[in-house]
Amino acid sequence: MNEVNLQGRRIAVPESRELDVFAGLLERRGAQVLRCPLIDILDAPDPAPVLAWIRAFNAGSCDDLILFTGEGLRRLLGAIERHEPALREPFVARLGQVRKISRGPKPARVLRELGLRPELMAEPATTAGVIDLLRGLHLEGRRVGVQLYGAEPNLPLMEHLRVAEATVLPVAPYVYADAAADAEVLALIDRLDLGELDAIAFTSMQQVERLFRVADGSGRHDALLRGLRRVVVASVGPVVADLLAARGIDSQVIPADSFYMKPLTQALVEKLGR
Repeated sequence: MNEVNLQGRRIAVPESRELDVFAGLLERRGAQVLRCPLIDILDAPDPAPVLAWIRAFNAGSCDDLILFTGEGLRRLLGAIERHEPALREPFVARLGQVRKISRGPKPARVLRELGLRPELMAEPATTAGVIDLLRGLHLEGRRVGVQLYGAEPNLPLMEHLRVAEATVLPVAPYVYADAAADAEVLALIDRLDLGELDAIAFTSMQQVERLFRVADGSGRHDALLRGLRRVVVASVGPVVADLLAARGIDSQVIPADSFYMKPLTQALVEKLGR
C-alpha cells in the first residue's frame, strides 16, 4: 500500500482508547492529524497514585472492593496495560479473591469479561443503593477499596464507611473533561466551519454526543452542522453513522465489514487518497 496516499489531508481524530494507534495509521499515510478531546471521560492526569493503589491491592490491601462504574474498572485495567503490564495477572487474580460489590450491572459486565462476577450487587445503582446494601454487612475492621467516579469523593459513602469502622482505600482512575477541554471542542467547531479540515473520523457514539452537546450549549449548533457538511465524515460503524444521521449528518465513509481502526483508515484512503 502507498504510505503517502493521504499526503496533506487534514483529518480530525477524536480521542479514544486507540487514539495513538489510529492517528499513527493516518500519519504514516501522510495525513495531518488533529487530535481533539471529544470524550467526557479522561484517564487520571497522574497515573502514579492509580498504579500505587493497584500495587497495594495486588499485595492484599483490600478485603472488599466497591466498583461504582464499569468505566472505572476498564480504566484501572487500561492504566496497567499502558504503564505496567506485569500487574495485570496478579490484579485479576486478586479481584477473584476479594468480595466485590457492584453498583448495578455495568461493573458486573466488565467483571464477566474477566471471568469473574460480583458477590453483591446494589440496586438501585446509586450511592444510596450501595449504602443500603452495606448496612446489612459487618464492616468493622475490614479494608474496603472504593473505585470512585471522576474526582467526586463521594462523601456520603465515605462517612458511612467511617461510622462502620472500616478502613477506606479509594482510587480515582478517571476524571471528567473540564471547561478547558470544552474550549478545544469549540476550536474544532470553528476549524470545521472555516473549512480548514478535510475530514473527521468518529469512533464512538460518545464522541458525537459530546460534540453536539458542547455546540448546543454554546449556541454553535448551526456552525457545527455547516462545518460537518463541508468535510468528509467517517464513522467506524453503522451505530455511529445512525446517530450522526439522526443529527442530520451523512457519513460518507463507513468500513464495509470490519468496524475497527485499520478498516476505517483504509476506507478513508479510498475516499481521500490521491
